[in-house]
Amino acid sequence: MKIFATTAIATLIGFPALAGGLNTPQPDPVIQQPVLAPVMNTGDWTGGYVGAQLGYGNLNGDGLANVGGNNRVFDSDGDGALGGVYGGYLYQQGNFVYGGELSLNAANLDFDNNLGSIDQLHQLKFKAGYGTQRTLVYGTIGAAYAKGDIAGRSADDFGYEIGAGIDYMVNDRVSIGTEVTYNKFDDFDNTGIDFDTTTIGANVAYRF
Repeated sequence: MKIFATTAIATLIGFPALAGGLNTPQPDPVIQQPVLAPVMNTGDWTGGYVGAQLGYGNLNGDGLANVGGNNRVFDSDGDGALGGVYGGYLYQQGNFVYGGELSLNAANLDFDNNLGSIDQLHQLKFKAGYGTQRTLVYGTIGAAYAKGDIAGRSADDFGYEIGAGIDYMVNDRVSIGTEVTYNKFDDFDNTGIDFDTTTIGANVAYRF
């Protein structure tokens, strides 16, 4: 009887501890950190821009040059470098992008056999193309102006240009690209010489 009573008392004393041990501790709640969406390029080509360009061009000329009152056969090719600055403004409606651009270039395009050179080549052109979030593929058409030395005299005149290019947005402010243009001049400044030049170049622009 005494043993039974002792066992009962020990059981009653230990029960609260055993009961407490039956309660499983709950883990602290996990707080989810908010996930920030990455900042994406808006890809809107609308706005103004200025930039710089550097490229290569070739020359093809022919005709009867009037030199000192005498006609002289002019048939010469050539090539050289050119570079300068440009600026314009574009509008975007859906994927259609259009606008205007002025390009000013110093050139070192030399005809073979010391028959002349082109020292300046400028263009005022209309641009239109297809724009996605980062890429713009476009064509151009417009006026071209050239100045240089042809058949022994200084000359300058207007012609026309057509071209094509592609631009890529590095970010919302900077784009890089490449462009090819064909420039044609007939009877350049009444010299009797027709010539054309094809240029290809790389460019970088700051957009605002």
